[in-house]
Amino acid sequence: MSLVPAPAVSSRLENVAPGSVVVVRDADWIVTSTAETTSGTLVRVVGLSELVRDTTAAFYSDIDTITPLDPQNARVVADGSSQYRTAKLWLEATMRKSPVPAMAEGLAVADRMLMDPLDYQRAAVTRALDPSNLRPRILLADAVGLGKTLEIGMILAELVRRGRGERILVVTPRHVLEQMQHELWTRFALPFVRLDSVGIQRVRQHLPVTRNPFSLFKRAIISIDTLKQDKYRAHLRKHRWDAVVIDESHNITGKTLNNQLARTLAPNTEALILASATPHNGKPESFAELIRLLEPTAVRPNGDIDMDEARRLVIRRHRNSPEVRGEVGDNWAERLEPIHRLVDASPEENAIADELAEVWLHPADARSPYSGSNSTLFPWTLAKSFLSSPAALRETVTERMKRLDRTGGEAAAIEHRALAHLLDLTNAALEGRSAKYDALLDELRRIGVGKRSAERAVVFSERVPTLGWLAAKLRADLGMNDEQVRVLHGQLSDQEQQEIVEQFKQSSSKIRVLVTGDVASEGVNLHAQCHELIHFDIPWSLIRIEQRNGRIDRYGQRHRPQITTLLLDPANARFAGDVRVLRRVLDREQEAHTTLGDAASLMGRYDVGEEEDGIRRVLSGERELDEIVPNVEDALAASDDPFLALLAGLEVGSALDQRADAALASGTSESSTPSRQAGNHSDGVTGLFAADRDFLRTALAESFTTPDAPVEQNGAGWKELDPSLVELEPPRDLRRRLDVLPQSYLADRGVATRFRLVTERALATQLLVDARDDPKSHTMWPEAHYLGPLHPVLDWAGDRALGTLGRNEVFAVRGTVDMPTVLVQATLTNHRGQLVSSIVLTATVPDPTGDFALPRPVASVREALEDLGFTRETVVNPGPIDAEAFAGVIAPAVHAARNYALAVHEDANRSVTALIDRWSGRVEGWSDEAAGLSQIEALKARRVSVENELEIARSMLPEQTFVRPLLVVVPALTPVATPVGTERSEA
Repeated sequence: MSLVPAPAVSSRLENVAPGSVVVVRDADWIVTSTAETTSGTLVRVVGLSELVRDTTAAFYSDIDTITPLDPQNARVVADGSSQYRTAKLWLEATMRKSPVPAMAEGLAVADRMLMDPLDYQRAAVTRALDPSNLRPRILLADAVGLGKTLEIGMILAELVRRGRGERILVVTPRHVLEQMQHELWTRFALPFVRLDSVGIQRVRQHLPVTRNPFSLFKRAIISIDTLKQDKYRAHLRKHRWDAVVIDESHNITGKTLNNQLARTLAPNTEALILASATPHNGKPESFAELIRLLEPTAVRPNGDIDMDEARRLVIRRHRNSPEVRGEVGDNWAERLEPIHRLVDASPEENAIADELAEVWLHPADARSPYSGSNSTLFPWTLAKSFLSSPAALRETVTERMKRLDRTGGEAAAIEHRALAHLLDLTNAALEGRSAKYDALLDELRRIGVGKRSAERAVVFSERVPTLGWLAAKLRADLGMNDEQVRVLHGQLSDQEQQEIVEQFKQSSSKIRVLVTGDVASEGVNLHAQCHELIHFDIPWSLIRIEQRNGRIDRYGQRHRPQITTLLLDPANARFAGDVRVLRRVLDREQEAHTTLGDAASLMGRYDVGEEEDGIRRVLSGERELDEIVPNVEDALAASDDPFLALLAGLEVGSALDQRADAALASGTSESSTPSRQAGNHSDGVTGLFAADRDFLRTALAESFTTPDAPVEQNGAGWKELDPSLVELEPPRDLRRRLDVLPQSYLADRGVATRFRLVTERALATQLLVDARDDPKSHTMWPEAHYLGPLHPVLDWAGDRALGTLGRNEVFAVRGTVDMPTVLVQATLTNHRGQLVSSIVLTATVPDPTGDFALPRPVASVREALEDLGFTRETVVNPGPIDAEAFAGVIAPAVHAARNYALAVHEDANRSVTALIDRWSGRVEGWSDEAAGLSQIEALKARRVSVENELEIARSMLPEQTFVRPLLVVVPALTPVATPVGTERSEA
């Protein structure tokens, strides 16, 4: 199948591509991106002219007159600045604004961020950006603790540098909003507006209720609970994104509002990143839904997953994968042998255990007092509450008594009497001694937790009543206040949850014991100040146990984590047997963690609820433990489990993977991948500046007569505090840009009035650690922010530098050339305005008055400048040349470069077209298969999604070549131009 060209749209603009200059409303603008719409070409721009400088705008060719400037008519302008500062600045800023080709191989900026990227993280980024994918789409399914947030940041940074990340939405659970925002800003210089309850109020102050809130900020982070509300989903349908991230994406399957949200977002974004350590719930339709969100054709019309496509779209590693184990080293200390402490029950607790065992769980006549419809489930709900705490049991009993229908006859009356007796026993236990609580106190004292100690511990419990009960007793018995023992659970507001999580990470925080529910078991990093975790009760799920443990047992943990579990051991033989079953479950989790690196694959259910049901069946005697929770050897032998085999195929290098090598061998070959990138690309660094700091310093010197003067004296308050630390006072146009920075960061560090920047990565890392670990620090935000390659201050400085030239002008400088030579960039863009290919050429013009030029391709702008003898070592500028003498070199250079580029780009065109043709062939096969299953109602919506994919494919076909001159280099001995009027005066 060969794709037909994309349908023509009205007012199609020629010679408009990223980097070109256009005139709109009598102002000059540089183009950042273009896209075809039903209203003609949408051109996104940044202002160059004085009145629009630093202004971003979007124009439609059917509405505004957009006039591209013809590069062949560019005027040569002599640079008379000291050391050719102005030309160097303009060229560097231009290349920084020029996106890397969308399908370029390798990492352009991710390796230069504030982190130590590991090879397994680079592999995830490479997989997401693989040119054989139609769009960047991936499910990051790495196990708990490997750093999925860093992988997300790296992918987003690369998309931004490729011009594919202007509008980004990140969706997370509400308790990790600030954590995600903090990581993306401090490590990647990507500012996201946090739309929590406070952030939404801020939006409402700026926008009418009827306006789309997502139109105010181009990058936002929001909780899935907020976003799934009807009013926000309606806005989402009208908004397109360059990239969407959905964290903890296992929560978006099934017939839920979360799933409706995901199905709204997926077709409205080009890049889609899903992240989940537990991506599979054992139900093929749920996992198929995740795959279908990424790529509709990867799930066949009958619902079967195309395994080869799944392996392309999903990446999964764990702690013991060879490529992970070999890299994490001391940055992830091995966990100590877990402590499972059996605690003899108190007399009051034994009385409850007897009552539960003999009346509710294992009655002699096999009939519990429960009068509801599911008599097998509620008794175990009581048992689970009791094993949490007497407080939790009291809540369960009282809530059931409130709902019990007193008119339900004798059965309801019997249940009410049984519940009342159980409540009496529970109240007696609450007034007496709790053996398990006493054991918790012992453990905290063993750890060294105290009001004057720095030691900390996380205490997990499933039940909110248990959390409150524990916190109150711990404060009293440890002599601590409310700030030292904090409680975290899902019923708190988003602000409260974020505040507690962020405080616990700081050394200066007063928190010594965090008593938390399982809201903290997903996504929260608690390892910075803590390596002790206590399970006060036991989840009946290996997944949940593993998620809890992963809060402190993760990459970045320098102390060996200690996991402790407290198990109440009643004297009742039946109940004690149940406890010992749970002890064996814990042993199996540790075995799976050590051998497989992933406990979820052991039970093969991949769903917390399913695992809990399985454990309950073991406890009730319906099944044997080995049937529900096999040991590792039996799990490895269960090759007939399709879901185990699927995860085995995704877990590169795991023990499970060894059994799947033969199957994987035929599905992972990339030999069919087409030529990926015709031409070459630059990382945006010309070599004209030794570092980002030098570029910023020079840009300020160009923009301000006295950069170190205060802002009120038309300066920027520039100070170089030491070789790695600088400071500036943001002028008004920069302050406007800083409004989108995290509000807590602006408040804590006052960057709107004094912005400190650190230019050396080691120091920046230390400042980030100091903000967290210094007992005197009051904030998690570092004192100085790392000046990374995507930093908005550099972007601001670059935009100012771009305004140094007038309309359609090119600087002329001296170099080590024998004849005038023009540095030219030629780009190929697709219908979406994305850069497909970029090549750099030098065009030598022997006769400035002729029409001949000799083009020569060069690997990068940096290499070209070195060949031309114009580098940062070029420090002598005798004076401006006579630019008019070289006015004729532009047209022949551009013409020759265009002819050369058209031939090279034809190869790129064929390569990309072949890729899209192969992909569309898969779409055609899907459609043919679906035609025979038209009776399936669900196929109607899926068919629409597939048809949309075809439209996207057509829009990715290469469309036009754009050539622009970047610099004119003349021989070094070219004389200084004679000032106008000098000869006449001498005469």
